[in-house]
Amino acid sequence: MLVRTIASLMSVDVSRITNAQKSRILDLNEGHFLDFKSRDIQPAKLSRTISAFANTNGGELYVGIEDDGEWRGFSDAEAANAHLAVFEGLFPLGQHFDYTFLENDESDGVVLQVAIQKTPDIKNASDGKPYIRRGAQSLPVTEAAALERLKLDKGLASFETQTVDAPAEVVENSTVLLEFLIGVVPTAEPLPWLEKQLLLRDGKPTVSGVLVFSEEPQAILPKRCGIKIYRYETSEEEGTRDTLKFQPLSIDGSAVEQIYAAVDKTVEIVEQIKIVGKKGLESIQYPRDALHEIITNAVLHRDYSIVSDIHIRLFDNRIEVESPGVLPGHVTPQNILNEQFARNGATVRLVNKFPNAPNKDVGEGLNTAYESMRKLRLKEPEIAESANSVIVYIRHERLASPEEAVLEYLDENEEINNRTARALSGITSENKMKEVFYRLRDRGLLEQVPGKKGSASAWRRPKRDGDPS
Repeated sequence: MLVRTIASLMSVDVSRITNAQKSRILDLNEGHFLDFKSRDIQPAKLSRTISAFANTNGGELYVGIEDDGEWRGFSDAEAANAHLAVFEGLFPLGQHFDYTFLENDESDGVVLQVAIQKTPDIKNASDGKPYIRRGAQSLPVTEAAALERLKLDKGLASFETQTVDAPAEVVENSTVLLEFLIGVVPTAEPLPWLEKQLLLRDGKPTVSGVLVFSEEPQAILPKRCGIKIYRYETSEEEGTRDTLKFQPLSIDGSAVEQIYAAVDKTVEIVEQIKIVGKKGLESIQYPRDALHEIITNAVLHRDYSIVSDIHIRLFDNRIEVESPGVLPGHVTPQNILNEQFARNGATVRLVNKFPNAPNKDVGEGLNTAYESMRKLRLKEPEIAESANSVIVYIRHERLASPEEAVLEYLDENEEINNRTARALSGITSENKMKEVFYRLRDRGLLEQVPGKKGSASAWRRPKRDGDPS
């Protein structure tokens, strides 16, 4: 009776889908974000998949579809009571998941469709173990090191609070700290202030103390807090040794110094890049605010337990800022602008106390970056998450459609070829660019330049009778 009560209290939606919609579902492939389960699966075993999705990046689960792709659903919603009880046990407040039953006129029973979100806490399966998603598998987390890694990824533990095998003097006597304490009210001495802020424990500095107040954190935490800047002279997806303009630059120093130095160097390099514009080669332009906020975000919110630097890659048509570590807690690329979760809370708080704090508006940084890009009529940054890092793509692509970009160019120039049009619009495929030309031709807005064919072909505005050829 308890299971029935739980099911009746939970809101159950039944949605009728078409044959085409059903086919789209059955054509999907199981993977990191998707799993199919038989209606006969034991609820306890089902909890492993739910735990894995909740502990990793979220995902979508269909219960009532066999391994061979056969639709074999529950006779009705009540028949799934035991499975629904699993959700109630893992998500007692009804948060972080959403489900509905799908029915189709030509199919057997209803299929339970569940959208599971990444959760801020660790979810254990019915066997008491947490699971994580790797590809199409749900794997148990059994080793102590793996569990600690999961806690760090979730933001339940923070590497910044761990002590470093270095003397207290590396922060206590640093010029960064001494200059900082001049502005502290009431006036404080270095040693008692560091101890009060929990930046020294048992005579050793914490990671956060080193990052913020050491003059050279990179010597104390090698390969964990550096920034590397690369310039690739290409628009291809990957940079190569042949397209690398110079040896990667290393940006060191305390957190605040490092942020400002990295932004200055990035802007300096960007200003030297030329791209095709309406009037030929033009200097590239990105809003400094956007670069500042994205680099600040990378420094303050990266996972310092991972032995890797922040990588800033400058291409002809974009900038990539890669920060070690996955997004913490329940933050995802989809909700990052609306959610706040500080993996390195002490570091964020201390940096914000500097007179020239790079994170003056805490929690608003990425929103500022997006707004700055829009003001320059550039497309918003894109955020992607890999297995071990977060990458922000800042593309130099206009909000104008490819058609508008072509016509604007022809306001200043007699003709345009495929290569130039791709550089203007951000389209990388030659055939897709041809489709843009054909659409404009069919609307009477373009014509092909006579006598130019093959790789030399070009387009122009239609000539009227009497116009010079």
